[in-house]
Amino acid sequence: MSERIISLLIDSFWQILIPGLQLTIPLTIASFSFGMIIALITALVQVANIKVLKHLARFYVWIIRGTPLLVQLYVVFYGLPKLGIVIDAIPSAILVFSINTGAYASETVRAAIESVPAGQLEAGYCVGLTYSQTMFRIILPQALRTAFPPLSNTLIGLVKDTSLAANITIMEMFRSAQKIAARTYEPFILYCEVGLIYLLFCTILTKIQRVCEKKLDLK
Repeated sequence: MSERIISLLIDSFWQILIPGLQLTIPLTIASFSFGMIIALITALVQVANIKVLKHLARFYVWIIRGTPLLVQLYVVFYGLPKLGIVIDAIPSAILVFSINTGAYASETVRAAIESVPAGQLEAGYCVGLTYSQTMFRIILPQALRTAFPPLSNTLIGLVKDTSLAANITIMEMFRSAQKIAARTYEPFILYCEVGLIYLLFCTILTKIQRVCEKKLDLK
């Protein structure tokens, strides 16, 4: 490698990493947090078997899981203004990523809840607990242990999906790399570098996941 390439990699590293710390990570955390709230509500609605709400929940999951995330971003950021609804780039990204994450994670949570033996619910009733008390004190804590690994994978996937926010003008890591590549004409080196930074973030999350799994005695 030439001195120019080495110098470019060193200089661009911080120009890519800082947007990652300032935007990519906060965007991931916010989207995953809201997405988990949506997922929990959607899963509980389906498990409770309230017909109208259950059909609405299934329709939501069907639409979101059946359409590309990039299309969803474009519909919200570029499409809604045609209807008079204007949402800034970062709120648009959080909204779309949250809704998308919620749809996928809801199926994980629903399956985890349904994996808990039905007798657990009956046992809760026997000791005088209501449905909601039984769900939150007995069923959900057990379901969390089952859902934790796939939900962790969802979080790691979301870190990488945030690169799509570059398409709606958000200056996260990938867009920062694009700007530097357009200026230096070194796309291969810079895109490999940003890929390695994403890999670093995901590796850290994987290590955290394994530690948490040990704490939950999943390994």
